[in-house]
Amino acid sequence: MSIEVLPPSGSGPKRLRKSRDKKLCGVCGGIAAYFNIDPTFVRLIWAIGTVFTVFAGVLVYIIFALVMPDAE
Repeated sequence: MSIEVLPPSGSGPKRLRKSRDKKLCGVCGGIAAYFNIDPTFVRLIWAIGTVFTVFAGVLVYIIFALVMPDAE
């Protein structure tokens, strides 16, 4: 009789992925999941940052939406 030892479920490296909890593409939800914070907080900070950077946040969001892999 052999016993198979499995690694703990969270033992692998964290991966930045889009979230299934999404409003547009899941970028802010994925960032929030990566840092273990509330997605609403990330969305609010992203919106404020977008306004103060003359809407550069929109371009960054589009790039993240294209580059980040989908959630598993």
